[in-house]
Amino acid sequence: MSGIPGTVGGTPVQNVGAYGQEVAETITVVRVFDTAAGDVHEMSNRECGFYYRTSIFNSSQKGRYIVTQVSYALTPGGIPRIEYADLKKYFASAGATPTLSQVRDAVRQIRASKAMLITPNDKNSRSAGSFFKNPIVSPLEYDRIASLPQCRDQQPPKYPAPEGQVKISAAWLVERAGFHKGFGNGRVGISSKHTLAIVNRGGATAAEIVQFKNKVQEGVFNVFGVQLHPEPVFVGF
Repeated sequence: MSGIPGTVGGTPVQNVGAYGQEVAETITVVRVFDTAAGDVHEMSNRECGFYYRTSIFNSSQKGRYIVTQVSYALTPGGIPRIEYADLKKYFASAGATPTLSQVRDAVRQIRASKAMLITPNDKNSRSAGSFFKNPIVSPLEYDRIASLPQCRDQQPPKYPAPEGQVKISAAWLVERAGFHKGFGNGRVGISSKHTLAIVNRGGATAAEIVQFKNKVQEGVFNVFGVQLHPEPVFVGF
């Protein structure tokens, strides 16, 4: 997850994850201030209700807790997890298993190539990162989507999800719905390096960003019958 801008306290809220791993896999304890009870206490991993990009902190108990401390159980010198497609491709020709440090460097290089690092001179980095979550559907729903004409030449990329469900690539759905990299004519558009990044090309208002994301959501729903859900938190809307 190297290169993701944010704070430690924010990681359990959304169960932040990237490149094949989520913080729920290593978080042991979260210390919170409970605004309802007016006290500070600790919550176990299980009590946090972690799920894909979700926890009780941004769902059932949204607004109740303020995260003040997070404890992780890490393994010094541990074996890296090379499951994400881009990482597999990056290390395909490597003879030996890469170290954690080498994987970190690779992640940052891959993220930079997609304008997913904050780089002053890269206009594509003017985004909130991946704007949409990967949809999680039942195997039956996946089969319905895969049977559509738009999927005749290629099946939607899928990954295992909890409880026997299937996670579909949101980027693939966006592309197939007609929103390619670089799409957009005004002050808002899609990054030319990453399909899921909505970019402020200069002077765009929040209302314009929301209007554009609505257009993408509607397009994907009209083509695939799938509702994309945004990752950013909206304030004032």
